[in-house]
Amino acid sequence: MTIKHYLQFSDFSLSEYEYLIERARIIKQKFKNYEPYHPLQDRTLVMVFEKSSTRTRLSFEAGMHQLGGTAIYLNTRDSQLGRGEPIEDAAQVMSRMSDIIMVRTFGHDIIERFAACSRVPVINGLTNEHHPCQVFADVFTFIEHRGSIQGKTVTWIGDANNMLYSWLQAAEVFDFHVNVSTPKGYDIDFKLVSPDHSHFTRFDNPADACEGAHLVTTDVWTSMGFEEENAARKKAFANWNVDSDKMRRAASDALFMHCLPAHRGEEVTAEVIDGPQSVVWDEAENRLHVQKALLEYLVKGTV
Repeated sequence: MTIKHYLQFSDFSLSEYEYLIERARIIKQKFKNYEPYHPLQDRTLVMVFEKSSTRTRLSFEAGMHQLGGTAIYLNTRDSQLGRGEPIEDAAQVMSRMSDIIMVRTFGHDIIERFAACSRVPVINGLTNEHHPCQVFADVFTFIEHRGSIQGKTVTWIGDANNMLYSWLQAAEVFDFHVNVSTPKGYDIDFKLVSPDHSHFTRFDNPADACEGAHLVTTDVWTSMGFEEENAARKKAFANWNVDSDKMRRAASDALFMHCLPAHRGEEVTAEVIDGPQSVVWDEAENRLHVQKALLEYLVKGTV
């Protein structure tokens, strides 16, 4: 039987996402109604962390427990992976003792090698190149607040990082447009995007990129693994912050999102992230609900 993995946003079709969005809606409602739902009873999720985490660990661990299963946390510092065990060997062993595995690591090639040797589904909890679970939660959050995202404009301001690449894949799946504004030297790596560039437009001026947007989103200027570049990035990104002036260029009902953690006063002002257009807390919570739908789907298939 072919194993279904979720390593990047483009791994699922539009019809699969439509199914998952409906399942996430139903599962979220059960959670809000204190209605027990345990489709993954006696199933085990292994969570492998090479990078630090708050939302990813909480959402996957709590989510698996709420679905009736068990979640096991493994940090590479505390496992044999930290002592040089080959990724392929670790995948063989872990997948024989569990039903699904989530990996949060650095290079995307690591999770691809892991998945290639796994006997169970593997989920990308974040790599340097992709963050599909976060963007899935973001799309779900937009749909909750504003309805269909098809034909809408999403503005990305900041670094061309894993979040942006997942947004660009989402734009192709859901048929919306992304306005991208990055500082010089931090532009899109075209090896990480499809040859069809019709779903995004690049802007030199970040304020111009916000014009008419239905959603404005950003991320920290310095992602994990790039800390030594922090001083240079602060200088290069000084004008690439989301403030009230930029939000005023967006549509009157535009939303603001941030994957968190946020640095108020850097990539976003406190006035915006704590303001009425911000849905960052709904966005963070929805990691739990979409990932529960994802866990259910990858372990059991459609229900």
